[in-house]
Amino acid sequence: MARLVKGDKFPNFTVNTAFENGLTIEKIVDGKPTMFVVLRYIGCTVCRYDVHMLTVRHNEFAEKGTNIVVVMQSNPEIVQRDLDGGTLPFHLICDEAQEIYKTLEINAAKDKMELLGDGLEALQAKGAKAAAAGFVHGDYEGVEEQLPAFFYVDADLTVKEAHYAKSIMDMPTVDDMLAKI
Repeated sequence: MARLVKGDKFPNFTVNTAFENGLTIEKIVDGKPTMFVVLRYIGCTVCRYDVHMLTVRHNEFAEKGTNIVVVMQSNPEIVQRDLDGGTLPFHLICDEAQEIYKTLEINAAKDKMELLGDGLEALQAKGAKAAAAGFVHGDYEGVEEQLPAFFYVDADLTVKEAHYAKSIMDMPTVDDMLAKI
């Protein structure tokens, strides 16, 4: 499959989440517009902070009738451990085999310099916010240089927007995502 573009159908993968196995994307979307935020892994400090911010602001998406789904390379047991017994108000797909990443051609950067891009200051600022919120780096999982991506689909899985990040900081913010609804 090629990279997704506006108008394509998001594939109906069968996935495991941090808390359930064997769900389809159609079941997860449940007939609602959905934002798929594809990150690296739960132990990545800034990725964990993204999950935290999406959790904190989840109600703003729910009030607009829009789902959030996070995709990570993480093992469900590691996610559950890092959440320290807590849950999430959205699905976190654990794609350890990187089926979604490979199928949708969400590539890894060729090295850490490409992963960083021109976002050093932004990454440091986000890292400081993550540290202030109590997050520290956890287990390394998957491909360390994995680039993130963002997909906004409507209720029938038609892609409204596809964004393949060029660096770790080249992603819409929560405010950006909410403005798209």
